[in-house]
Amino acid sequence: MKTSQPGRRKFCSALGIAALSGLIPAAAMAQQAFPAPGKPIRIVVGFTAGGGTDAQARIVAQKLGELLGTSVIVDNKPGASTMLAASEVARAPADGYTLLYAPSSTMAQNPHTFAQVPYDPFKDFTPISMGGRGPLVLSVSTTVPAANVKELVAYVKAHPGQVSYASFGAGTSSHIYGEAFVKKTGIDAVHIPYKGGSDAAKDLIGGRVQYMFDSASSAVITSATGKVKILAVAASARIAALPEVPTFAEQGFTGLDLPSWLGFYGPARMPAPVVATLNAALAKVLAMPQVQEFYRSGGYEAGASTPDEFASITRSTYERWGTMVQQVGLTKQ
Repeated sequence: MKTSQPGRRKFCSALGIAALSGLIPAAAMAQQAFPAPGKPIRIVVGFTAGGGTDAQARIVAQKLGELLGTSVIVDNKPGASTMLAASEVARAPADGYTLLYAPSSTMAQNPHTFAQVPYDPFKDFTPISMGGRGPLVLSVSTTVPAANVKELVAYVKAHPGQVSYASFGAGTSSHIYGEAFVKKTGIDAVHIPYKGGSDAAKDLIGGRVQYMFDSASSAVITSATGKVKILAVAASARIAALPEVPTFAEQGFTGLDLPSWLGFYGPARMPAPVVATLNAALAKVLAMPQVQEFYRSGGYEAGASTPDEFASITRSTYERWGTMVQQVGLTKQ
């Protein structure tokens, strides 16, 4: 039966009022697929191009673009311990086209070590998926006669105030681990802060500092020189990239197994369907053998998670870092 013209006008008017009042979901009014054809997705990384995190983001971006049928670009925004990149994503539209690939320090550590953090790790972001896990490791110069953690501790105790350890900089994860190690073992070692991991690693290779807590990816490279040896992994279990290196716990030192990872976030209040699409795509990408091997070659283990799991991991890591920073006694910078 045909609807009369006045009846049609009344129906359309009621439909418009219902849509405006939120009674009819936007999806029912117009189905919009994500990602839209030709609209690129941007992954913001808080490090310079060429580094390990950047390289991971780029291989994921390539495979993600192929899977979603759109271009995915990596945008490097280094500075302020990844806080510049994070704050940019926090301010971006929550439409799924601007993502953040960040280490655990961005959300879990920076709020405890910096007085001015331009974002809230829980209110300003939408967790999408874990990306990879890569713990810090204890690297030692071959000038030090130590084959394990106990021998290193004994050596430092025999040379109080004469042994130095490097860090990526004051307040960084390598510094916090270094101070925690000093307190736990009762050794007297001198902290030498650097402006970044590469400078610290160079002096470790040169024997100008005796040990450091380094990223697994960097440690794989420095140990290949024959001038550095890796004594322990700061994780709850050994990692595939360094299967022969025992954990601290295996050597009798507990409490040095804080999680260290990288993951994908979007701005707060992203639509659930968009989050689901990105999460499913990332899970497929991170399970690809080529991606798995790429992460492993850099000392990491690729692996996705659900958004809820990742939110829980972020929260628990934040709390554990807060406890360690408090125990070490570091003040915010």
